[in-house]
Amino acid sequence: MRRVTHKDFIEIHDYTADEVQEIFDIARDMKAAPRKFYGALERQTLAMIFEKSSTRTRVSFETGMYQLGGQALFLS
Repeated sequence: MRRVTHKDFIEIHDYTADEVQEIFDIARDMKAAPRKFYGALERQTLAMIFEKSSTRTRVSFETGMYQLGGQALFLS
């Protein structure tokens, strides 16, 4: 299985159908075996800028980054 190379996620239209499928495949693997991915984002930072305020989305991303060993930064 080919893994998606590093690419900043700006909008879905920047990805081919195969790349989107690969993202979903990785997400499925992560959901099935979350401990396997612990620390996968260690020393990584996610910067979040939202067009519209979204507390639920912000908290979800912050929690996910924390669980994977990274950190999230919200920029208003």
